[in-house]
Amino acid sequence: MTFLAPVAETAALRTVRDLLRYAVSRMNAAGVVFGHGTLDAYDEAAYIVLHMLHLPIDRLEPFLEAAVLDSERTQVLDLLQRRIDERLPAPYLTNEAWLHGRRFYVDQRVIVPRSFIAELLNDALSPWVEDPYQVEWVLDMCTGSGCLAIVAAETFPHAQVDAVDLSPDALEVARRNVDDYGLQERVMLHESNLFETLPPARYDVILCNPPYVNASSMAALPPEYLHEPDMALAGGADGMDLIRVLLDQAAAYLQPHGILVLEIGHERAFFEQAFPELEPVWLSTSAGDDQVLMLRQDQLL
Repeated sequence: MTFLAPVAETAALRTVRDLLRYAVSRMNAAGVVFGHGTLDAYDEAAYIVLHMLHLPIDRLEPFLEAAVLDSERTQVLDLLQRRIDERLPAPYLTNEAWLHGRRFYVDQRVIVPRSFIAELLNDALSPWVEDPYQVEWVLDMCTGSGCLAIVAAETFPHAQVDAVDLSPDALEVARRNVDDYGLQERVMLHESNLFETLPPARYDVILCNPPYVNASSMAALPPEYLHEPDMALAGGADGMDLIRVLLDQAAAYLQPHGILVLEIGHERAFFEQAFPELEPVWLSTSAGDDQVLMLRQDQLL
């Protein structure tokens, strides 16, 4: 089903501003769902228009009154058509995702990067990590596209980073991103079911954004999220299936001073029900104070 106007009408869209307004209207009318790098129709429309016109994605204002060529208008509208009809997240359509100013290659072999752990890495996990230059070993468990491993390597410049995922397809995407950032010597990719085939090591920091969506929430996901790999989202009945194994094994891979930073989304109630004995530190992010937690090595023993 199409939501776009006939060609004769869209020819009236002559400027960037026209395309932006039109895209917002069409996506709102179609009931498109956001959350893969943008939060509303305006931000998504701005991204689609700027990307397709090869303009800086963070500089809309100077170009609003710029005229667009017929061929440019067609390219923007074609992508908008796919966004509406196929309900594909925009990053899958453009093969790029942005996470705190960093660009990553993505396709449907990985979830779209959106971890709030990246915000915490921008602050070098302060105050829980006293000196980022003293961090020597970092593990990014469930690495997916490799985005957090790459951000961690930039945050902790003297660290070796192990990035682990069960999916060989995801690791192919991660390899491309690691290569793009020139971090082949510092970010090592491992195919493993959690720690199962990971070489023995002791990490200063373990990061993990695991599959944590509970079964009830999985059944209610909008179409956009169904395009993402199920194994990267589904966490079992209460969302804690993988997390139970992770917390049981993580202490053996942490330094005595080491920390685990774990993202659980909206599953805090299930987490607390599953692990009533734990008293994590809940870390503040733009999503609130209950989506990312931190545990010390001694708490996991």
